[in-house]
Amino acid sequence: MGAIISAILLLIIGTTMYLISSAKLIHQGFQALVERLGKYHRTLKPGLHFIVPFLDTIVWEESMREQVLDIHPQEVITKDIFSIKVDAVVYWRIMDVKRAYYEIEDLQVAIENLVLTTLRSKIGGMDLRDSLSNRQDINKALLNELDDATVNWGVKVMRVEIQEIKPVQAVLDSLQKERAAEIQKKASINEAEGVAHYIKLVSDALKESEIDGKEALSFLLAQRYVDANTKLSESPNSKILFMNPGALNKAISELMKKDDDKNTSV
Repeated sequence: MGAIISAILLLIIGTTMYLISSAKLIHQGFQALVERLGKYHRTLKPGLHFIVPFLDTIVWEESMREQVLDIHPQEVITKDIFSIKVDAVVYWRIMDVKRAYYEIEDLQVAIENLVLTTLRSKIGGMDLRDSLSNRQDINKALLNELDDATVNWGVKVMRVEIQEIKPVQAVLDSLQKERAAEIQKKASINEAEGVAHYIKLVSDALKESEIDGKEALSFLLAQRYVDANTKLSESPNSKILFMNPGALNKAISELMKKDDDKNTSV
């Protein structure tokens, strides 16, 4: 009698252990893959399932919900050979857990590499100005290309967002210097045009007045001389320059004399 009771207890314990070891609970939003003797057997949906111990093995359990992949800032070369850094975020989800496991070695790494390759290809076909101003167009182009490429992996790319696009520091320094040179050049041109206009106005006024031309010219040149030295003295790297006023007057007189001789000969 005691042997029978022991056998029953062992049977109950064995059955309980079997049920415990074979039971598998899949939570909502997940799916799992079962292999039997090394081959794909079935896919477990959310709920309670029983598998055959020693024959069946759950090889992968993965979320079917939308996931986020943050692509760290990457240096990319534009069409006009400028280096920029791009930071992107990809939203994706698994649509077919079987294909996601068996069609690609490491799904998340594969998606990341695909994003980087597509990103370099897209930015590489654009110049710096377009890449900085057309972020939405880049997002749409990346989404279309990534979605098409991941279909065979059982993955759906929901959206792609470029968080930041900015030139590297060396490019920023170069652009700043180029901009400063353009501003300086424009300022020099404007100044030259202003001086020319000023001289023309004075010349026209002299023609219509009885003011002595030599005196007027001496005054104008002296004024320009004083203005130039004043600006020079305001510079932190300025040097003190001295000029003999007599020499300045002599130079003016010789200039006016040549001008008079020229007019007389004519």
